[in-house]
Amino acid sequence: MRPSEIFDLIKAEFPEVRAEEGTDAVVCPKEDLLKLCRWLKNGSLGFDDLHCVTAIDRKERIDLVHIFYSTSQKHILTLKIYLDAKDPSVESLAPIWRSADWFERETYDLFGITFLHHPDPRRILNPYDWKDYPLRKDYANPNFIPKPRL
Repeated sequence: MRPSEIFDLIKAEFPEVRAEEGTDAVVCPKEDLLKLCRWLKNGSLGFDDLHCVTAIDRKERIDLVHIFYSTSQKHILTLKIYLDAKDPSVESLAPIWRSADWFERETYDLFGITFLHHPDPRRILNPYDWKDYPLRKDYANPNFIPKPRL
């Protein structure tokens, strides 16, 4: 199924979603994330695989990116949630896809996104006492000295 066909099916059920300009991504309000994701998994689109969770820091906002795959129908979907950079929080998808557990922990550890009701919100990559988020644009590590290019 083509991305435009997938978008049309989603839009018919969730009129508040929109297509991201210039991409095949679908943008969903964070308030509708759980309802939409339950529909994506259990509905006719059959997105049984949460393939990836990551983020993009755009300074004024953080784009939370989910990539879903249907193993039975062989189609893919990129879903984005725009989060406020000052308070990036959203519901966890771990109750719907078990793979979200580790993906969300990595995304928290690197970008500082809080996944509400996550079953195990510990850091997974950095030490537990780490105070910052290395993939945020405002990250400054005073102990890091870049090596000169030769």
